[in-house]
Amino acid sequence: MPYFRFMQRRRFLQLSGFSAAALFFNRVSARSGVAYQALHFPSAVAVQSEGQWMELSGSKEHWTYNQVAVDLRHEESSMSVRVHAPGLSIEAVRLSWNQAFANTARYLGDHWERSYGDLAWEGADLARKAPWYLLVYDGKQTHAFGVKTGAKSICYWQAGPQQLELVLDMHSGGSGVLLGDRVLYAAEIVTTQSEPGEIPFQTDTRFCRMLCDQPRLPAKPVYGINDWYFAYGNNSKNLILESTRAMAELATDNDNRPFSVIDDGWEGETFLRSNSKFGDMSVVAADIKKIGMRPGIWTRVLLANSKDNPLALIPVRSGEGGSHDRYVDPTIPENLQRVSKIVSGYRNWGFELVKHDYSTYDLFGRWGMNMKEEMTTPGWHFHDRSRTNAEIVFDLYKTIREAAGPMYLIGCNTISHLSAGIFELNRIGDDTSGKEWARTLKMGVNTMGFRLPQHNTFYAVDGDCVGLTTLVPWDKNRQWMQLLAESGAPLFISAQKEATGEEQRSFIKHCFTLAAKVQPTGEPLDWLTNPRPAKWRLNGRVVDFAW
Repeated sequence: MPYFRFMQRRRFLQLSGFSAAALFFNRVSARSGVAYQALHFPSAVAVQSEGQWMELSGSKEHWTYNQVAVDLRHEESSMSVRVHAPGLSIEAVRLSWNQAFANTARYLGDHWERSYGDLAWEGADLARKAPWYLLVYDGKQTHAFGVKTGAKSICYWQAGPQQLELVLDMHSGGSGVLLGDRVLYAAEIVTTQSEPGEIPFQTDTRFCRMLCDQPRLPAKPVYGINDWYFAYGNNSKNLILESTRAMAELATDNDNRPFSVIDDGWEGETFLRSNSKFGDMSVVAADIKKIGMRPGIWTRVLLANSKDNPLALIPVRSGEGGSHDRYVDPTIPENLQRVSKIVSGYRNWGFELVKHDYSTYDLFGRWGMNMKEEMTTPGWHFHDRSRTNAEIVFDLYKTIREAAGPMYLIGCNTISHLSAGIFELNRIGDDTSGKEWARTLKMGVNTMGFRLPQHNTFYAVDGDCVGLTTLVPWDKNRQWMQLLAESGAPLFISAQKEATGEEQRSFIKHCFTLAAKVQPTGEPLDWLTNPRPAKWRLNGRVVDFAW
């Protein structure tokens, strides 16, 4: 197109109120009765090996560089990405589109695992990574770009005013994957634009539903108690049963009883044995049931013990700091069998829910908030280097799922996009607090405001507990409890006895009654400008919180 005609068309788009981002989409397919707005093929494809980026030649569906081939294909409702790289270690593939977004557009991404109080609609920054999916809002229309859950690569988007990129990270540990001769079905790209009258939150929710074909959801809403934010590991059988008795009296729904989740502090040297404060865990589980709650338990399945063979462990990664723990390598079959034995053991004890924690940190030595430049320390690899990090994580999650059987699973510090469809619940934010309100506001309110679109589309979103203690003002915790109870998301309360008077007990009873039933998903009304939304639509009415 001649330059003058191009500028005329671009000016027309600006004047007529349409976003130039619409030029990303070249057709609308209605196969199977579902409208699919297909993304243009990228204008450039590159592959990273040994730290170097190499541009591939080709166009549209097929791109090559020596023995490396990247094939793209429009499927029924997505664009698939397949990678073949015999004889080469591959670290990443990058797809680039040279198109323009409106200068005033705002951008929102997801997080690798939990969020850390840092989600917000922000201006353009090509250096900023948006894990898994990206929303672009130009003031009139929302454009969504993502990959389907269960991808075999760790994916993130980067966007600036003139460019959009998707990077498919294919590391195995901190080294490039050795695929051999197999073709890796790396990801499925899904895109959409807002429908007439649809606001960004609605587009986000609908898009999350498009990204996850089959979420695994609890049969009924999940709610209950957890001891962590008043005990912080200093728990015991007697403390758990005392707390369970006090809270069971406040649950009114006999068709959907609450859970009593035992957090860290029960275990012995391994997570198959309890310590002397708890004794026989099958007895503890049975006692919780007798009181009128459903027993749940916390675990850390990759943590090694002193008797583990060093050759069966993940290599020590330089520069991690802060931890002297050792972790078993899940690419070794015997270690996956061990994980299975641990989780199935809880089922045999009579537990009905397992909260498994720390696996992302234990695998990669970093929290999600520290995965800015790379996911883990460069240079090391798992025992099996033929599979990507995404494949290794997914296999671990499937092992936990199969061992759990009918038990509900809560993933905590688990990779969100690989958890969807496997776990009934996922902890979507970093820890709230029973010690300081500022942390709950940062971690809890922010994550609820920006990840509620994943509720019942990926899994049931767990925004973490109400740390009901004497250290946190009741007027703040009361609001936080109300948001959880009325948002439709799971409600868990850590209630210190000394902080639970008649007023608190009455409100807990009210919130338990709400949480036991299906509620409409809450909607943050000021999330476009407020990273800690204070104005919400809950159960059809507008609620203003004084955070």
